[in-house]
Formats: sequence, C-alpha cells, structure tokens
Amino acid sequence: MTATDQSPPQVAEHQSPDPPCDHESYQLTEIAIPIIGMHVLALLAFIPDFITWTNVSLLAITLLIFSNGITLGYHRLLTHRSLRVPKWVEYFYVGLALCCLQESPAKWVSTHRRHHNHSDEPDDPHSPTASFLWSHVGWLLWKRKGQHEFRTDNRYCADIVSDPFYALMEKYPDLPAGIYLIHAFAFWLAATAIFWIDISFGAAAWQGLGVMLWCVVLRTVMVWHFSWSVNSLTHCFGYQNYQTSDHSRNNWLVALLSNGEGWHNNHHHDPASASVQHKWWEFDPTYLQIRILKRLGLATHVIAPRQVRHHAGEQRKPACQDGVVR
Repeated sequence: MTATDQSPPQVAEHQSPDPPCDHESYQLTEIAIPIIGMHVLALLAFIPDFITWTNVSLLAITLLIFSNGITLGYHRLLTHRSLRVPKWVEYFYVGLALCCLQESPAKWVSTHRRHHNHSDEPDDPHSPTASFLWSHVGWLLWKRKGQHEFRTDNRYCADIVSDPFYALMEKYPDLPAGIYLIHAFAFWLAATAIFWIDISFGAAAWQGLGVMLWCVVLRTVMVWHFSWSVNSLTHCFGYQNYQTSDHSRNNWLVALLSNGEGWHNNHHHDPASASVQHKWWEFDPTYLQIRILKRLGLATHVIAPRQVRHHAGEQRKPACQDGVVR
C-alpha cells in the first residue's frame, strides 16, 4: 500500500522528546486527565464485593480477546499491511482495538509509522533516549507549551484515511471514545441482566458494575501498559538477534504480556513480516492467529519473515515506501 498524499497537512513541528524539566516549559496534554482518571477507576475493581473468581476469569478472557485488536488489527494489519483480510474481518479487529481506547486507527498508525521512521531519534514520539518514563507514558501526558500533541499526519496514514469509516473518526474525533463508552455500557447492561435473574435489580446493577470495572476499565488499563511496555521496556532491556539502527530489544516478559509484540528487535529488523518469531522458542501468538485466519481462507498475502521470503525466492515486500516504513 502506497501513500498517495503528496501535500502533507500542516502540523506542528515536533520537538525533541525530552522529558519535562519544569512546569514553565511543559503542560499536560488533553488526554492526560482521562488517562489518570482511568487508572483511578481501575482501582475500584478491587472493592471487596467485586473481587470474585468470575470477574478474574472474565478479565483473563477479555484480555485475550480485545488485545488482538491492537496487536493484529492496528499493528500488523493496518500499520504494516503484513496480511490482507476481508473488510468485515478488518473492521472486527479494529472494533476490538477501539474497545481498548488507544486512539483512532489513523492516529495510532500515524504514530507507529513515525516511530519506525525515526526510531530512537528526536522525532520518535516515544523514545527512551529521553527517559524510560517518557517512553512508557510521559509522551502521552506532557507536551511543550504552545505545541499540539502528535496529530494524525496524512504523510504516515494516507492509506488509512482513504477508508470512509476511518476518515469519519478523524472528522468526528470523539467518535472512538463514544464507541468505547457504548461497549462499556453494554458490558454493564449484559451483566446486570444476567444477575437480575437471581437477585434484585439493585444488587444486580451493583454486581454488573463490578463486571464492567474488571472487564472494561481494568482490562483497558492493563492493555495500555502492555502496549506501552513495547515502547519502553523493549527499547531498554533484553537481547538482540540483529544489529539495527535503534535500541530495540527482544524481551520475553513483554512478549508474554503483549501477544508476541515483545520480540521487538526481530520486528524492527523486518517490520513488513507478519511474524516476529525468528527462533523456535520466540512464541508469537498473534502470528498463530494469523495462520488460523489463513487456514480458514480469511487471510491472504501473509508476509513471511525475510529469511523465509529469500529462501523461497519470493519478491521481498518493500519495508519503506515513499519514505515511510510500513
């Protein structure tokens, strides 16, 4: 997929991502308070009435399901175009991602492609060369005074905003948050209805709140930190299979928590590949799911790792098109 926008939009000049040193030069971003608020709400999940094996089990299940929206949907499908799927399958995974509250598809793709094009350089949105905390969450919380946060940039996502559904979310930037709130309400409503079969409505609504806190709020915060750990931990701690131009590392713990995304040095070595498993023990659950989709006839043009492509004599998909890493 080639970006076709030859006239990039006017965007704020991105400064070196140095962490804030004083209150005079930096201020909170518009999303800082919601991020902090979600962490506070997540603590309510640990009210004694809500700590049940049912909620713990549902948390584990929803983590496994919804996190695929980020790893498979936003990352390998939209950002790197490592496979092709029918549009309804694409929208399904994007829907899962929207329920993780990690921005619109275009903005997520724009930020990640910028990261690949400027990895651990001044224009990297979340480089740990500034500080570990900055790369983990600081870049989302702080901005220089007078400077906008990283915006959706058509230079990095022209192929995404050409889709009417994704363009709609750029036209109405509150739409992703609205979708998230609807899915949160749906969890509460469904749980309340089930509990209401055996107990009073008031008690059912209270227990439904517990389900919503565990399966939506706490799950969202956990997926946030799993995703942020790819930005921070895997650029600081771990081993390298390849000498890349950045500080990317393979980290088994992050890989375990993020459906394989922790094999980050492998990914930066070959971002076009649908798989980040370059050694037999570097398990990549996201790629396993892609293989299942392919077996079901729902995924085609799956890009194998570089060494497999070369061994098979296949034409390598360019990892960089129009100056933008895909």
